[in-house]
Amino acid sequence: MQQRERYRVVIRCLNCGEKYILRGYLNDQGEFETGFKRCVCGNDQQLHTDASPE
Repeated sequence: MQQRERYRVVIRCLNCGEKYILRGYLNDQGEFETGFKRCVCGNDQQLHTDASPE
């Protein structure tokens, strides 16, 4: 069984400054899958994402 590498993903909303720290995986398109949909302020477009392997 192959295990995917897990990442620590930090998402910061550029509208209100809220910060989310999540764990996720890199998908086939090169994007991080964390289950995050949108900030509490309703923003789902202007987000800054940083990721580092765990």
